[in-house]
Amino acid sequence: MTYQQLKLQAAINRKRLVEIVYNARAGHIGGDLSCLNVLTALYLHVMKGLDPSHPKNPDRDRFVLSKGHCVEALYVTLEARGFLQPEVLDTLGQYGSILSGHPTIEVPGIEVCSGALGHGLSIGVGMALAAKMDGRGYRTYVLMGDGEQGEGSIYEAAMSAHKYQLDHLVAIIDRNHLQISGDTEKVMPLEDLRERWTAFGWDVCLLNGNDMGEVVKAFDAIRYDNGRPHLLVSNTTKGFGVSFMEGVAKWHHGVLDEGQYRQAVEEITQSINLLREEAAL
Repeated sequence: MTYQQLKLQAAINRKRLVEIVYNARAGHIGGDLSCLNVLTALYLHVMKGLDPSHPKNPDRDRFVLSKGHCVEALYVTLEARGFLQPEVLDTLGQYGSILSGHPTIEVPGIEVCSGALGHGLSIGVGMALAAKMDGRGYRTYVLMGDGEQGEGSIYEAAMSAHKYQLDHLVAIIDRNHLQISGDTEKVMPLEDLRERWTAFGWDVCLLNGNDMGEVVKAFDAIRYDNGRPHLLVSNTTKGFGVSFMEGVAKWHHGVLDEGQYRQAVEEITQSINLLREEAAL
């Protein structure tokens, strides 16, 4: 997909996300919205070997959603990539649905059960190390939250990735500055993230995750042969794309009422229409 197509698809995914969270009456919508650009770029531009008809292709790139509470964003992305049918996605929140509030391997396209914060990078290191030991060329991508960076297990994994020179491992931090208990810098200060991860031996890139162009550029610039694991710090806005949610901590986990739902859909629909007009020029 081109940059413009990815930007449009992310907006379409954003609208679908609001719809399923509203209908399910549950979901971590703020963090879902902040990481959707990265997920859209990963599944529709970056990751290789993905095939809904052959989801266990041994040479496929792997993805781990470490911030598993934002699974709704992954669900809509999997739908856009063909792993989930709309009628299945519409069952979110219903009794008997295969779709849970965190990723599970019962869902096509999901590699591991996740959501216990701090574990995803360790799993990703294991996957990347397995690829190296088996002589396979697949790459592993791990998306973490910024509040999650307070977990010590992340830094054990970071040291291991450097030790084993896992240059086919890419971690992304969704840096929206808000976690369930408030501002990350008040709960547990994280900065300077670039200096911290560089000291662990990682190749670090800071980018504006609200800008699809910067997201694509950052992924395209990764050197998978430099002997260093890679970290993208994706600076985003919690609730991105919905005006009354942006930068508001309570939307870490929130249920929209009917009026809020209609407003959110209207705002995103306007964005979609503008992007379609731009694409037609």
